[in-house]
Amino acid sequence: MSENLEIKASKSGPYLIAGNFTFTDAEGNTKTVEKMVALCRCGQSANKPFCDGTHKKIGFEATEGALALNVIA
Repeated sequence: MSENLEIKASKSGPYLIAGNFTFTDAEGNTKTVEKMVALCRCGQSANKPFCDGTHKKIGFEATEGALALNVIA
């Protein structure tokens, strides 16, 4: 995992995760990411968990104003 990983919620769009990291899916498949990945936040992407731009087509509007972080130890 990257020492400089950044996760940013775009306005009414995906979570943008930037940095160098390894992404592992539920089946254990891994992919090394060296720049950025966009994760779906609207729940309607045909390419979940990745964003495919559907949030724009459906008019998704995020309602959260602040993050409540739960740290898992």
